[in-house]
Amino acid sequence: MAALPIDQILALYPSLEQVQPALDQLEQSLAFFQVPAETVLFSENAACQGFPLVLRGEIKVSRNSGDGRSLELYRVVPGELCLVSSASLFRAQPLSAFGVTTKVSDFLLIKPDLFKRWIETPAFRNDVLGLFAERMADLTGLIDAVAFHKLDRRLAAALLGRGQQLNLTHQALADELGTVREIVTRLLRRFEREGWVTLGREQIQIVNSAALRALVSSNLN
Repeated sequence: MAALPIDQILALYPSLEQVQPALDQLEQSLAFFQVPAETVLFSENAACQGFPLVLRGEIKVSRNSGDGRSLELYRVVPGELCLVSSASLFRAQPLSAFGVTTKVSDFLLIKPDLFKRWIETPAFRNDVLGLFAERMADLTGLIDAVAFHKLDRRLAAALLGRGQQLNLTHQALADELGTVREIVTRLLRRFEREGWVTLGREQIQIVNSAALRALVSSNLN
């Protein structure tokens, strides 16, 4: 096996300077991999074999849907950490997603028992917990995008054809669309920021009906 690029690893993951056992003590036992693009590194519902530290390339992490499609959750590039792997190791449960390289990649695989020892180091633990906060924000944005992708068009359609002045509540629109008031309110505020509507107490004024029609028709393309 080629010599472990310790300097490169520490440059990308500075918190590893403080872990015990140290990297230079593990040089002969750590698993270092070089893989081509489109390599499946881990599979959904499988046991986690370790925590990947990416040195070169990129890992795309996705979830499968029941109809055979997949949804990308995030990507791991050099210097970043994998949320799905850390969550699996924390909980000792199967992986909740799968990971595939998008290009030629080099990575270090930290075995589960070593990960558990390293996580006792405050600096490394803070990196991993910080990752959870960052990825949660990313995933929240993704959920919003998925949830609102068609609902914004449905809402625009519901606003059209009622005249320029609509006297109805956000709750009434939510009931009509089969969703909750908070989502309708958020979308209406987005429409208002775009200059398409103005909002008042139990009133919605259509300002730019052409933009609303364009949004509706974009769903058909």
